[in-house]
Amino acid sequence: MSDRGNRLGRLLSWDAAVVLVTVVVLIVASGAVENFGTSRNFTFLLLDLLPIALVALPMTFIIVTGEIDLSVASTLGLTSAVMGSLWDAGLTIEAIIPLCIVLGAVLGALNGFFVTVLKLPSLAVTIGTLALYRGLAFVVLGDGAVADFPRAYTSWVTGTIGDGPIPNVLIPLIVVALIFGIVLHATPIGRGVFAAGAGEQAARFAGIRTGRLKFWLYVVSGAVAGLAGVLWTLRYSSARADNGFGLELAVVAAVLLGGVSIFGGKGTLPGVLAGVVLLASLQNALRLQDVSNEALNIVTGVLLIVSVLLPNIVTSARTAVRRRRQAVTPER
Repeated sequence: MSDRGNRLGRLLSWDAAVVLVTVVVLIVASGAVENFGTSRNFTFLLLDLLPIALVALPMTFIIVTGEIDLSVASTLGLTSAVMGSLWDAGLTIEAIIPLCIVLGAVLGALNGFFVTVLKLPSLAVTIGTLALYRGLAFVVLGDGAVADFPRAYTSWVTGTIGDGPIPNVLIPLIVVALIFGIVLHATPIGRGVFAAGAGEQAARFAGIRTGRLKFWLYVVSGAVAGLAGVLWTLRYSSARADNGFGLELAVVAAVLLGGVSIFGGKGTLPGVLAGVVLLASLQNALRLQDVSNEALNIVTGVLLIVSVLLPNIVTSARTAVRRRRQAVTPER
């Protein structure tokens, strides 16, 4: 009975379920959706999931601590607008890229200051900065767009490795994901992140400086969103104030879909990456079916609700299995 219960527990693993659903979606979409399984579309799919995956990495840390950052898409948009403005002013792209990443870090630090120093709720703070940063983006660039970025950079971002379908930018993404994964799951920093999410007061008693930890997580989140803004701009060769609009919902949906608890303290980075692939695959398949952006937002919203609801159902099922095992285990 013990072995059977263990197998059932593994079967009920949220990460495993997300991976299984992702594989099923990819197989079904390849057979049912025209052009989904082509190498060209595979390249577009990977390019589409890049900003979601990139921003989801630090977002995972933040949500595991029990906080949230809804300003990431607006940070992306503001850095894109600043990038266009600086390029229009004559700065070199080599100078602009680090400046945009630093700008993102500063914007993230502002969020961290409000949340960790002023002790304001992260949900309210980042909703406010979501509007603030997006508004500043329109102040910087207006409704127009700046294009004509260096072809060497835009070609690299949109190009692939050799003649294959793997985009060049996927390689650094994998490296960054490995670094984030090691930090979260194999270092004292990661243990502090989980401890802060499981119980902040207990974490403080254990000597973890949760305020400082959360502050730097917001700084990293902002810097990564700034990098995502640079890559977004170079991919489309267009700096616009509305770049990345609505991306925050896709990022949060992917993180929660990947098994991270909205209440903090639980989650894995591999599960999040599986959630990113699942969400991006569904969006890609629906776009190939000429589904409107409004309908895509509905799908994202539904997945967001499901990702919050289903873990509670899975937890209840696993608890029931555990109780059943205890009930049939003979006393010694």
